[in-house]
Amino acid sequence: MFKIISLKNGLENVAGFSFDGLSAGFKKDGQNDLGFIRASQNASLWARFTRNKFKAAPIRHFEKTFNLNLDSIQNTSQKNADFYKNELHTNFILLNSKNANAMTGKAGIDDIDEIFKALKSLPNFNNFTLVNPLMSSTGVIGYRLDKEKIICAARNFNLNAQNSDALARAIMTTDRFKKEIALKVELEDGTSFNIACICKGAGMINPALATMLCFILTDAPIPNEDAHELLECAIEQSFNAISVDGDTSTNDTIMLLSSKQAKGYDKEAFGFALNQICLQMALNLVKDGEGSTKVVAFEIQNAATKEEAKQAALALANSLLVKTALFGCDPNWGRIASTIGASGINCDENKLSIYYDDVLVYNAQNPQLDEIREKAAHEIMLKDSYKIICDIGTGIACYKAYGCDLGHEYVSINADYRS
Repeated sequence: MFKIISLKNGLENVAGFSFDGLSAGFKKDGQNDLGFIRASQNASLWARFTRNKFKAAPIRHFEKTFNLNLDSIQNTSQKNADFYKNELHTNFILLNSKNANAMTGKAGIDDIDEIFKALKSLPNFNNFTLVNPLMSSTGVIGYRLDKEKIICAARNFNLNAQNSDALARAIMTTDRFKKEIALKVELEDGTSFNIACICKGAGMINPALATMLCFILTDAPIPNEDAHELLECAIEQSFNAISVDGDTSTNDTIMLLSSKQAKGYDKEAFGFALNQICLQMALNLVKDGEGSTKVVAFEIQNAATKEEAKQAALALANSLLVKTALFGCDPNWGRIASTIGASGINCDENKLSIYYDDVLVYNAQNPQLDEIREKAAHEIMLKDSYKIICDIGTGIACYKAYGCDLGHEYVSINADYRS
C-alpha cells in the first residue's frame, strides 16, 4: 500500500533540481518568457514528442544530441528501438515562449547550439558544465530565435534558484492560468519519493503522442524499463485522450526527468502517481482551452474493440459540430450519433444508446427527445463538466476521451495570435 499527499509549490518539492523563469523581453509588460531546469547531477531523461511531420528545431536538436531518428522510432516497436533500451541523460533544459522556432530548418537547430555555446562563457555558468543541454520552445511558427535577447537575459539566471511559479509562467502563451502540480508518495516501508509537473497548453491541442509542453520531475530512482512503460501508459490515458481544437503542434513535448535522489520507489505507486498527474494536467489543458467554458468526457462503452472505442471517443472530442453544440448547450444527439457513424467503427443505430450523464437522449425505442428529457439534458449541459456516454452495443471495450466546447473567443484569440 502507499499514500498520496498533494503538495504546494510544484517543482520545488523534488530533490536534485533548480529552476527559474524571467523576462527576456518577448512578452508584453515584462511577463516571464524564458526559463531553465537544471539538474545538480546528470538527470535520467525520458521524452515523447509530437507526431507532426514538421517537428520544430528544439525536437530536431534533441535528435541530434542523442543521435536519434524520432520519425523512425515512432513507427517502430518499442522493444526494437534503442531509444527505449538506452537511458538518456541531461543536466540543463532551456525553455522559451512566444517563438516556436519551428519551420526554421537547419538554421533553427544551429541557433540552439550557438546559444548553448554562448551560455558556457557567461559568468553565472562558470562553475557549471552543460551536459547534453536541450531546449524547448512554444509560440509563433516560422521565426528564428532572437539569440542575443536570450543570451543577454540568461546572464540573470540564478542557477541555484527554485522558483516553480516563475518557470510555469515563463512557458505560458494563450494559457489563462499556470499549470503545476506536486505529489508526495509515502510507501509502506517508510520511504517516499516526490513527483511534480509544470505544463502549458490551451490551443493546438489534439491527441497525437503528446500535445503541449510538459515537464515532469521526480526524485524516485526509476528503472529505465519501468519509466518507458509507465510513461506510455500515462500518456495513453491522459494527453492522448484530449482535444481542444483538433490541431497538432510542431513542438509538442513531454519530458520526464529523475534525479534518483529519493530512497523510495515502487513501480505500482509511481505509476499511480504519474497517471494522476498526467490526467490532471490533461484535464487542465482542456479546461484552459482557448475560449472554452466546459470540460466534457466522451465515454464509449461496449464497443467491438478497444481501438474502435478510442477511435469513436476521439472523433467526438475533435468534432467541431459537437463542440459548437456543447457551447450552445444544445442536446442535439444527432451530432453525436453522426460523428460515431462517420468514425469508421462497427456500429448499429438499433444498438446505440446515448446518455448525457444519466439522462437518456437516444436509443432506438426513444429516438425523439420529449420535453422532459430535453429539458433535463439541457440542464446538464449548463454545467462546467459532465459526461456524454455512448453505448455502442457491439462488444465490451471501453475508452474515455476529453474535450471542450468551442465558441467565439477561440476565433478571436487565433485570428490575431501573432499580436
